Amino acid sequence: MATSPVLPTEDGQGFLGIDDLHFSLQAEQEDTQKKTFTCWINSQLAKHTAPSVVSDLFADIKKGHVLLDLLEVLSGQQLPRDKGSNTFQCRINIEHALTFLKNRSIKLINIHVADIVEGNPSIILGLIWTIILHFHIEKLAQTLSCDYNQPSPEVVSVVASSPTSSPPTKKCSKAQAQARWQWSAKKALLQWAQEQCAGSESVNVTDFKASWRNGMAFLAVIHALRPDLIDMDSMRHRSNKDNLKEAFRIAEHELKIPKLLEPEDVDVVNPDEKSIMTYVAQFLKYSKDAPGPGGSTQAKVRDAMVWLTLQEKRFQKMLKDSASETYSNKYHSLLSFMESLNEEKESFVDVLSLKGRMGELNEDESRLQQGWASLMHQVAEWRAQLDDALPSPLKETEAWLKDIEGVVQEGVPTSQSYSEARTLIQGKLSSFKSLMGSFDYHSDVLMAFQTNAEKSLPAVPPAKLEEMTRRFVTVPVHKLCE
Repeated sequence: MATSPVLPTEDGQGFLGIDDLHFSLQAEQEDTQKKTFTCWINSQLAKHTAPSVVSDLFADIKKGHVLLDLLEVLSGQQLPRDKGSNTFQCRINIEHALTFLKNRSIKLINIHVADIVEGNPSIILGLIWTIILHFHIEKLAQTLSCDYNQPSPEVVSVVASSPTSSPPTKKCSKAQAQARWQWSAKKALLQWAQEQCAGSESVNVTDFKASWRNGMAFLAVIHALRPDLIDMDSMRHRSNKDNLKEAFRIAEHELKIPKLLEPEDVDVVNPDEKSIMTYVAQFLKYSKDAPGPGGSTQAKVRDAMVWLTLQEKRFQKMLKDSASETYSNKYHSLLSFMESLNEEKESFVDVLSLKGRMGELNEDESRLQQGWASLMHQVAEWRAQLDDALPSPLKETEAWLKDIEGVVQEGVPTSQSYSEARTLIQGKLSSFKSLMGSFDYHSDVLMAFQTNAEKSLPAVPPAKLEEMTRRFVTVPVHKLCE
C-alpha cells in the first residue's frame, strides 16, 4: 500500500504529510480570514447609530446583536430583534439575520443557527464571507458591469427567461443567475485591478493570491489612484514585507482605507484569496467615492442612466407580474423592489442628487434627474394604491398616519412675517391636536390586526404592520417647532 508523500517542516525537526500540510494551510487561511473579516466588520459597525467593536469574531457573532447591527449598516434597514443576551434570545436574533438574508435571495449553504450559536469557525467565516461578497464586492462590481459588459443577476435571469430572446435558451433560475454573477463580480474586480496595474512595469496581476505577495500590486493600485503618493521606481528593489507595509500605511493614512491585512498575512506561499479580495474591493470603493474631473462625472451619469433604465423595466415587469397576486404578495414585491433599489442606488447617489445646481445641469444630467423623479413618482403611486387596498378599518388608520405625518413634516416658509408664521404654527398645532384625539382608536385598530384578536379580520403582511407600528411610535415624540 502506497504511503502519502512527506515534506520536511521549516525547523527540520519532523515531517508533514500531505494531509497535515493541507490542514496547516487551511488553519493559516482561517486565521487570516478571522483577522481580515473582524477588521472589515469593525469598519462597518463604526457607522451604526450605536457603534460597537468586535474583539473575538467567533464569540461576538454568536450573540446575534452584532450580526443584526452589521446587516442594518449594510442594508440601511432597521431589523427586528430581541433585547437581552441569553441563549434563547441569541438564537432568535441569529434567526432574524439569516431570514433577512434568505429573503434577499442570498443562498446560505450549510449555514444554520445552531452552528453559529456554537461558534463554529468555518461556518461563521462562511457566513461573513457571504455577507461581504453580496453587500460589498458584488455591489461594487455592479458599478463596473456597464464597462465590462457584465449584466447584473436580474438582467441575467430576465434575459435568459425572456420569450423573445433568440435563439431560445434554457431558463436560468435565480440561484443560477446569482452564482453566475458572483463569478462575474470576481472577474470584474480582477479586471479592474489589472487596469490599475497596467501602467506599472513588471506588475502582473492574474489572481487574488500570489500576484499580491510582493506588495507591488497594492502599490501600483495606489499609484493609479493617487500618482502623487508613490514613486514606483523606488519600490522595485525593496523586500516584500517593506512594500506591503508601505502600501498598507499609505492606504490607511492617505486614502482612509481601513487596514484589513498585515504583511505577514500576504507574504506567504498561499495567500488567502477571500481576504485579499475584501481588501482590494476597498480600493475600488475609494475610486468610486473619490471626486473626479468632469469627464468622470459624465461617465457616471451615463452609467446611472443605464442602471435607471433597468430599474424602470424591473418596476414595470413587477407591476405586470403582480397584477393578479394577493395583497400580501404585492406588498412583498414592493418591499423587495425598494430594498434592491435603495441598495444599488448608493453607487450613483452623487449623480442622482445634483439638485443643488439644477440651473447648471447639462442635457444628460437633466434627463437623469427627470427619469429618477418619474420612477419615484410611480413608486409612490404604487404604494398609495396598496395602502388604499388595505382592509378597513386599517385603511383609515393608514390614512390617519399619513395626515399626522403631513402636519408634522410640513414646514413654515422662512419668508413669512412673525405674525403670519405664528398663525401658521398655531394652525398646525390645532390640526395636530385634533388628529391626536383619535390616537387611541387607531392604536387599538393596529393592535387588533397585530394580535389577530378578531378572527374575522383579514390577514395583513406582518412587515406592513411592523412598518405602521414604527411610524406610530414616533408620532407622540415629534416636535412641531424647535
